[in-house]
Amino acid sequence: MNLQALLLCSDEKILRVLRRVLNDLEISVEHCADAELATLKLSRRRFEAVIVDCDDPAVAGQMLKAARNAPVNKKAVAVAILDGTRAMGSAFQLGAHFVLYKPISPERARSSFRAARALMKRERRRAARLSVEMPVMYHFIQQGEQATVERTVSVDLSEDGLGVRLARRHRERGPVHIQFKLPGTSRLIEAQAELAWENPNGQAGLRFLELPLSTREALKSWLQSSSPDSEDDPPSACTLTDLSLGGCYLESATPFPVRARLALRMKVGDLEVHALGIVRVMHPDTGMGVVFIQKTPEQRREVENFIQALMNSNGARPELLVEADGLEAFGSEATLPGVAETDDPLLQLFNSKPDIGTNEFLEELRRQRGSGAAETNASVLPQ
Repeated sequence: MNLQALLLCSDEKILRVLRRVLNDLEISVEHCADAELATLKLSRRRFEAVIVDCDDPAVAGQMLKAARNAPVNKKAVAVAILDGTRAMGSAFQLGAHFVLYKPISPERARSSFRAARALMKRERRRAARLSVEMPVMYHFIQQGEQATVERTVSVDLSEDGLGVRLARRHRERGPVHIQFKLPGTSRLIEAQAELAWENPNGQAGLRFLELPLSTREALKSWLQSSSPDSEDDPPSACTLTDLSLGGCYLESATPFPVRARLALRMKVGDLEVHALGIVRVMHPDTGMGVVFIQKTPEQRREVENFIQALMNSNGARPELLVEADGLEAFGSEATLPGVAETDDPLLQLFNSKPDIGTNEFLEELRRQRGSGAAETNASVLPQ
């Protein structure tokens, strides 16, 4: 099934270019010239992308806000179309993930929508629920009390959680420990979850709170192999230019937007490290600054080992592949890994100057390398 994009635009030239580009990328376009009708459609149908011509900033802001407030479209990729006199930051403040400047060329649009398509596919797959029936063991985590383990059967499964049948209603709303084996495998999946919803018919939804990286990858792989939906886009190669214990800067002609979650595979010599990150800074056609999501000491040690391997590699360039892993909801910058209270100079730069121009930001990166600020806790790659 094709990805779906809603386009609010009254410019026929833009419409023709985008229809051609999006058709090549197997993205169907639902065109609206009227903002009221477009807002109505957002409340009733799911779209993987919302594209808005920002000639009228007030109307564009209302449209993007409507997308964020619609339960089925709050994770839709938002694309703003601007004229050359408007600053990119204004579109990001409205809630856009990507920006296209007029006049829109097919090449620039195709480059931006390749990255957008990868996120659109990941968000659709993440939300998709696969019907599967399997035994599930669970108990509510109650401090100071003996846990009572109960058994139930699943109804469906996704990357974010699973639906189950419950024999009785539960008053508890705290964390839940769950265990299950994916059908056809012997691996035991253990995770913490929460009771997200429950209905009188005995069905409930359990939302995963936190999954270890290995468990998450196993679940993702199983769902992908069991789903009839199309596969995700393959990982894209990037150039690693700056690396610290807390994050990295990647050069890429098709960078992902701020708030995009990424899965990174970094390799130097025989050492390969997998890491998760969130884009904190993005420069179109140039690159992006990524903050690592490090919730365990083991994850931090993996980055430390990689930095040490780079330092001992005699200047060898690392291989780096990046794969889209979804989007943080707009307004969730507070959930980004903390960078305000840190002595990591690279993260300080991401935090203090996220909105300056591309050339000025890259000059700050070069100045930081030359100052030796990274010697204590960061590895800066040779240029």
